[in-house]
Amino acid sequence: QVQLVESGGGLVQAGGSLRLSCAASGSRSTIKTMAWYRQPPGKQRELVAAITTDGSTNYADSVKGRFTCSRDNSRNTVSLQMNSLKPEDTAVYYCYAIISPLYQREEFQYWGQGTQVTVSS
Repeated sequence: QVQLVESGGGLVQAGGSLRLSCAASGSRSTIKTMAWYRQPPGKQRELVAAITTDGSTNYADSVKGRFTCSRDNSRNTVSLQMNSLKPEDTAVYYCYAIISPLYQREEFQYWGQGTQVTVSS
């Protein structure tokens, strides 16, 4: 079993910055794509950024140029640096990972518990 634990959320003024981190722990496994999703109040969950094992990234248009996703494969962590935050970035942010048990091909999706990011105007 694998757990994803996020940290780093909080309250910040518009124009400010926050850094979210997510650590994967548990049974031995291969962590493939990692990503950050968010769910604004009253809206559906949406992809914010994704990163593959080789570091290739993909961002939602709304955060391009402001957010940077990175990962440390040796520590099984993924981070999201959020700059120039806007009130519309307010949401619960979730860490996501596609993981295979070591030496197996089957893939499983895992989610973190979520961390609140609130941007005040």
